[in-house]
Amino acid sequence: MAETLRCDVAVIGAGTAGIAAERSARKNGASTLLIDPAFRGTLCANTGCMPSKLLIAAAREARRIEQADLFGIEVGEVRIDGPAVMRRVRSERDCFARLTRESFDKLPDGIAVHARARFEGPNRLCLDDGRAVEAKAIVIATGSTAALPPPFAALGDKVLTNESVFELPDLPGSLAVVGSGAIGLELAQAFAHLGVRVTLFDRDETMGKVRCPAVHDALSTIIRRDLDVHLGVDVKPEVTDNGVRVRWSGEAGSGEDAFDLLLAAMGRPPQLDGLDLGKAGIELDDKGVPVHDRQTMRCGDSAVFMAGDAASDIPLLHEASHDGAIAGRNAAAFPAPITTARHVPFSIIFTDPPLASIGKAEADGAVTGKADYSDQGRARVDGRNEGVLTLYAQAPHGTLIGADLVAPAGEHLAHLLAWAIERGTTASELLEMPFYHPTIEEGLKSALRTICAATPIPLPQDQDTGTPPGA
Repeated sequence: MAETLRCDVAVIGAGTAGIAAERSARKNGASTLLIDPAFRGTLCANTGCMPSKLLIAAAREARRIEQADLFGIEVGEVRIDGPAVMRRVRSERDCFARLTRESFDKLPDGIAVHARARFEGPNRLCLDDGRAVEAKAIVIATGSTAALPPPFAALGDKVLTNESVFELPDLPGSLAVVGSGAIGLELAQAFAHLGVRVTLFDRDETMGKVRCPAVHDALSTIIRRDLDVHLGVDVKPEVTDNGVRVRWSGEAGSGEDAFDLLLAAMGRPPQLDGLDLGKAGIELDDKGVPVHDRQTMRCGDSAVFMAGDAASDIPLLHEASHDGAIAGRNAAAFPAPITTARHVPFSIIFTDPPLASIGKAEADGAVTGKADYSDQGRARVDGRNEGVLTLYAQAPHGTLIGADLVAPAGEHLAHLLAWAIERGTTASELLEMPFYHPTIEEGLKSALRTICAATPIPLPQDQDTGTPPGA
């Protein structure tokens, strides 16, 4: 008879969300099992956040050197060593991934289960090694996988995804990128800055899901400076003797071009195949994703919980970690629900300059304020003067509710604003904080003042005068 493992909480998937869920459940007194077929480390370390930022770091350095003449510095001929760039990406990537894997060695004996799991019932799992698991509660944290529709899969080794692009031995001569979300935008611009001829395609008319037209216009200008962009088009790729031919058509026009390779960046749907969710006794939405409450991560009134990219909510590492902590704690406390307020929605796309979206863009009585970084003092000093920031605030008090931006030091501005929004700070209160001169943060003042002027709350007296021009 097959062996049956028993525990309080079984977690399927050992990525960021799964690791957090198991740790949270165990911390709250539950006996746990962490089930994964490979234990290869997190998506972030292997094929996501870290290798992409390593490539972006190389691209940023190349771009910085290219702009040296702006400061009166003459640089000789610059040669980008593609194999060396990609070797560093993989070397550092492997270090991050190794550190993640080493964390599994610190788990108490018997918790890590190397197997693939599927449901046999609401509280029972079948493992592909013949064993079974019975648990009081189960957390699904199986992550996501790169979307690759059949016409693109048919390209064979000429198509890349974020799961294969970092294995390139050298930079390609030309690259078609299909999809202008986070992965598409980041990698398209990075490869372009490293000397690759890049063309970006998307069926959507908007890149990066940007909500503010002014921010999108600024982003479009920045991206189109380094690569060709075709939005609102359908793409038909085919393999050729030398690479890939791409044909596109849409209201803005049609055309075709040849490329060495194609990067498919068309999203990362939840990885739920093979789980036999029909036997879990839970409701699924029209896309086959378990319906769940984000404040508890619980599926209906069942003992099944979701976490991370598998939940198909906000596919970001900090959200996955928070999902896991909530799901693990609730699984340990089952059936007593523990609701958790979620953080303000907050995303950054690491273009150059960074693109960010925080909180809400619209609400009843919302007012807006804008900051233009094309003539902002510190941005001009650094030769980084481009981009736009839009703040959204709730009347009548001018409480900050959201922001969209593409701006120098955007990742830092976005953090500052996310903290302010989560704390319910008003534009007036933020203006009362000290702003050092000359800094990028000073650029917020014009947007904050606009909001103050549009609400009944008076502008702070010490901010009415004395701001240097261009700040």
